[in-house]
Amino acid sequence: MRTLALEEVRFIPSAIPPHRSAPLARAHERLRMVEIAVSGIPGFRVDDREIRRSGPSYTVPTLESFRAELGLRPLCLIIGMDAFRGIESWHRARELPQLTHLVVIQRPGWEFAPADEALPSWLRGRFCVDPGQLMEAPAGRLVFQEVSPQDISSSGIRAALACGESVHGMLPAPVEAFIASHRLYLSPTQRM
Repeated sequence: MRTLALEEVRFIPSAIPPHRSAPLARAHERLRMVEIAVSGIPGFRVDDREIRRSGPSYTVPTLESFRAELGLRPLCLIIGMDAFRGIESWHRARELPQLTHLVVIQRPGWEFAPADEALPSWLRGRFCVDPGQLMEAPAGRLVFQEVSPQDISSSGIRAALACGESVHGMLPAPVEAFIASHRLYLSPTQRM
């Protein structure tokens, strides 16, 4: 948020993720975990629009609703490198540059050389080095943003919980307590 000089960062849990199997936790439980995780952090906000909307949680309709609210103000979609590598399979992916800037977060093990020829054709010529350029236009640019390396993934956390392993330090303590008290992500034998 500081590096990109963003006014706020919205966290948007999906109701029905279209690119993976059905989540083990219900939508309202995942929403509550995100609310707990960002509670008290200035500039962080939870948005439940995908949970309120029926059908699969496709990104483009979500961005269209933001664009309708924001007009021509700059909008950034922050995604991980793992999601970016599969972006061409997204529903209406080629429309993304008309709606938002793409900010791709690099995580350990997911490095990517942002050479134009390595990008999908509809993203070529959009790469910018200076994140400050994102505020000069409402949409259309691509930035690869480095963050402090943390090799933590949601799938890794769910797998550890299913095996009965500790996830201490991988989640905010209140989220970990919520998961434990609601017995989420346990293997079938642990639920008995």
